[in-house]
Amino acid sequence: MPDFERCEVKMRAAGLPPLAIEAFRRSFEAAASGDTGLLSRAEIEPLAELPNLGDLSRFRAEGESWLDRSVVLKLNGGLGTSMGMSRAKSLLPVRPGASFLDLIARQVLHLRQAHGCRLPLILMDSFRTRDDSLAALAKHPGIESDVPLDFLQGRVPRLDPETFAPVSWPPARSYEWCPPGHGDLYVSLRTSGTLDRLLARGYRFAFFDE
Repeated sequence: MPDFERCEVKMRAAGLPPLAIEAFRRSFEAAASGDTGLLSRAEIEPLAELPNLGDLSRFRAEGESWLDRSVVLKLNGGLGTSMGMSRAKSLLPVRPGASFLDLIARQVLHLRQAHGCRLPLILMDSFRTRDDSLAALAKHPGIESDVPLDFLQGRVPRLDPETFAPVSWPPARSYEWCPPGHGDLYVSLRTSGTLDRLLARGYRFAFFDE
């Protein structure tokens, strides 16, 4: 099996936290052993029953707004390269003068006003999507909340597909790294300090999507 040591040395030298290194180790070892992570149709079972909307009232304690304890997390680390973009996919225009991210910001602001709740919008950005995305949100006055608007997704070494060795590219060192994907949400929430900030402010629920 390919050796993870070179990846670990590279990640430690870049100052990446131990939790992120161990998470990448698990993915590295699974891929190196031939595990594709795919599920066959035989392993997937249909959802037998959905809760009734009328029954959800039991989750609301008297005098307490559950929406006020919730956050909207947008997984915003991917570039829309397959669509010819060089920025976050959420910045793709969907109507004149409005992108996906604009519509999400408007929805969050409307929910806050309609329900009198905090409901932060938080982006999980990558090092390639952060600046453009925060600039786009700046066009929506009041979108800030009592927690930061974003946190950074981690990064992992880009690997040679044949040897699993970390790629070296001296002309542009940033090309030696890539974002680890949406599964990095939980690790980055923890290592960025965002999880602790949310818990300290009383948030307990999160809705997240791409």
